[in-house]
Amino acid sequence: MNASRRASRRSFLQHLSVAGLTAPMIARDLIAAPPSRRLIHASFGGSGMAGADLETLLHHDFVKLAAVADVDLAHAARWKAQFPSVRIYQDWRELLDREKDLDTVNVSTPDHMHAPIAMAALQLGRHAYVQKPLTHDVYETRRLTEVAREKKRATQMGIQIHSGREYRSAVRLVQDGAVGKIREVHTWSNKKWGDMGPLPDRTDDVPKTLNWDLWLGVCAARPFIGSGYYHPGNWRKRLDFGTGTFGDMGCHIYDPVFKALGLTAPLSIRSEGPAPNAWNWATNAIIHYVFPGTQFTESKTVPVTWYDGDARPPKDVQALLGDARLPGQGSILIGSRGTMLIPHIAMPQLLPRDQFHDYPMPNVETPHHYTQFLEAARDNGKPPLANFDYAGPLTEAVLLGSVATRFPKTTLEWNAKKLKFTNVPEANAFIRRTYRPGWESKGLS
Repeated sequence: MNASRRASRRSFLQHLSVAGLTAPMIARDLIAAPPSRRLIHASFGGSGMAGADLETLLHHDFVKLAAVADVDLAHAARWKAQFPSVRIYQDWRELLDREKDLDTVNVSTPDHMHAPIAMAALQLGRHAYVQKPLTHDVYETRRLTEVAREKKRATQMGIQIHSGREYRSAVRLVQDGAVGKIREVHTWSNKKWGDMGPLPDRTDDVPKTLNWDLWLGVCAARPFIGSGYYHPGNWRKRLDFGTGTFGDMGCHIYDPVFKALGLTAPLSIRSEGPAPNAWNWATNAIIHYVFPGTQFTESKTVPVTWYDGDARPPKDVQALLGDARLPGQGSILIGSRGTMLIPHIAMPQLLPRDQFHDYPMPNVETPHHYTQFLEAARDNGKPPLANFDYAGPLTEAVLLGSVATRFPKTTLEWNAKKLKFTNVPEANAFIRRTYRPGWESKGLS
């Protein structure tokens, strides 16, 4: 694991601790749950974000880990050492076929395998916690959302800040009208999950612990390239496997904006930044969305613009912050009575400061993001806050931005009901991928 990934995971776990999401703060009645309320669980992925998800899920004493699937056995070894009875698989299909008693799963693999694994689990009646972005492609997201609803399964996407005080406070402030009706939004990330270089002209030996064919999964076969080009660290940069900076961080950073304004599907998307090359996503994106207006917006439509890498909101927008520092990631919401800065991850700020210096922060509930999912799987009657009915439309909107980057300086008009662009037919080729022969997926292919 490289330094940036270690730092990212460390920051995630620190946030869980600060937000009261780790074991000491879990309700005592949950920890003492009787066997009849226990959940049999399996993890798809054994390290990185999968490891963080699994650690937090297993803080709940009513969760029993039955199995872990990871295409790289080295990544699953820690769980066998910690829980000797746990069964380890390389092939996720074999796990689902053999583990007949599962209640819940977490899908925390690279983006390209989220949909096939989650779809298969849902169709078997398992409850599914799936990392963001929910899927690699828009069509996959729509189908997962539909099937989860049909099967009446508990679902949650891994946007844990959705349940935290920071984002829930921002949502409440907007919906309470603290800065008035919102007229425009600017949101950004300084991450650079892109690579405009050519595909390296070499083939490397596959590590002995890795099944490269299983890692590729639904994607076309190709030679393995080592030094972290694909596995384990940089797949987010590659078109077939990841979704770039936008896919990585968009579901997080757009989340409080999407929720606060009650956004639905965009009407149009336009990219002003560079296009990806034949293999990799670009950085320095600037993506303009136009969403239908809502009761929380000033007009019948509302513009929302994304920036990543070195791109940032215009100077006149930044000037609205006054002496507030522009964070590396976050959002600026411009309202009719003021401006809100939502850093990722910190409490929202109301600006200008002298106007809002005594404005009270709202009291908001901050339910444990993972416990919501687990309790819903135990039939508590409360759907998780980031269930697929919410996370699906959010992810669709984010992934449409990734499609737009392939068509720079072209406004793409979107028909959400028909799941297609109406004015640029060639863009529809990127809404749904074709899985390679032998990897077709029921409900997706």
